[in-house]
Amino acid sequence: MKNSLKLLLLVSVATAYAPMAAAQSSATEARLQALEAMVQQLRSELAAEKAQTDSDLITLEKKATTVISSAGSSAKTGNGFTVGDTTFKLGGFVDFDAHVSNFSDGQVGSSSAARDFFIPFATPVNALDAEPEEVNDGSTTTDFTAQATRFAVSASRDVGGKKATAHIETDFLVTAQGNERLTNSFSPRLRRAFLDYGGLRVGQEWSTFQNTSAIPESASFYVLPEGQIFIRQPIIRYTKGPFQVALENANATVIPAGGVSALGTEEDRNLIPDVIARYNLKGDYGNISLSAIGRQLRADSVGESAESDFGWGLSAAGRVNVGEGDVRFSLTGGEGLGRYIGLNTIAGAAINPLTGDVEAIGAIGGHIAYRHPLTSNTRISLGVTQLSIDNDEDFTLGTITDRARSGYAALLWDVIPKVTFGVEGLYGERRTEDGESGDLARFTFSAKYGF
Repeated sequence: MKNSLKLLLLVSVATAYAPMAAAQSSATEARLQALEAMVQQLRSELAAEKAQTDSDLITLEKKATTVISSAGSSAKTGNGFTVGDTTFKLGGFVDFDAHVSNFSDGQVGSSSAARDFFIPFATPVNALDAEPEEVNDGSTTTDFTAQATRFAVSASRDVGGKKATAHIETDFLVTAQGNERLTNSFSPRLRRAFLDYGGLRVGQEWSTFQNTSAIPESASFYVLPEGQIFIRQPIIRYTKGPFQVALENANATVIPAGGVSALGTEEDRNLIPDVIARYNLKGDYGNISLSAIGRQLRADSVGESAESDFGWGLSAAGRVNVGEGDVRFSLTGGEGLGRYIGLNTIAGAAINPLTGDVEAIGAIGGHIAYRHPLTSNTRISLGVTQLSIDNDEDFTLGTITDRARSGYAALLWDVIPKVTFGVEGLYGERRTEDGESGDLARFTFSAKYGF
């Protein structure tokens, strides 16, 4: 009886709660379906957002690639950077030089460029027939300078199917502004500024008479100047294959009748520009150039109208490979060379005080230097040079230079790529027409970073 009552009670309870359980189950299922729909919607939104992000990344990557291709890819290959249709290149170097110089026969002022690099005519010479210590004591000085630091910019573009190129270059040597008292604020000077188009070069540039590849490598700014052609000036040059012809700035240096300056005064009265022709030979052996110059040497005589003489010169120069090293050389001779050779150690002409005629001064000079690698990043360079001058003793001063010569030896070490340390010893001598001479002994340490 009791069991029947229990069973009846359970059936009653189940019957009462069954509808409630069914309703609860339906609500739960509805919630689950709604939740599943929300999850599905979130997945769709995330997928859409990811697709948009990927699309944006691809677009940005394409844009970046385009920018790098148009502006940065050339920089990676050393070809500069492009703005519009013009390609620019920057270059130059930072150069520090420390010199210890001994002049045997006198002192050289602190503002003189001869304290920064070797200038033959600036070497003091004792003009009297006496021991140097009795008249003009020698001097030893130490100088630090960074004035040889150089900066250059060039630009090129295609014009009419041909490339037009411009180049500007500057450094801080031989400037009137600046001193060593406080800030050493030396002003920049114009070295080169020219444009090229279709074989024509117009502007300020190395003279066509000079082969720049013949300049020896050294620790200091410039060595062996006596026998070398070394000059930059305004030019108009045309190049066709190995041939070059040029009209260059005419400026005669003439010793006046009174002999005021052994270097000659600037007689800028020329009517005809200097005319230069050159032929270049190139091959696996290196290069050799043959050049000739013709120039007018025009000046005003005392109490007379302008007089002139014809100056001429021939030169062979180059750099020839010898084993692992190379030989750099030049041989130049002529009459009226003047400022073209030896850093203007001599004048181009002198005025004969008896006749008033302008007469060209003859000279011959040359140099030879050998460069040899010792290891993959060290090398030596050494050489000698001489300039001999044919002055007319009848009307030139005894203090005018008769001969100048020098020699040097340098060791250079590439510490890291584009950074070079160098040490150098140099000896130079200048002799005058009256037989007196003076010399310079110099030790140099240099550090250079090219970019």
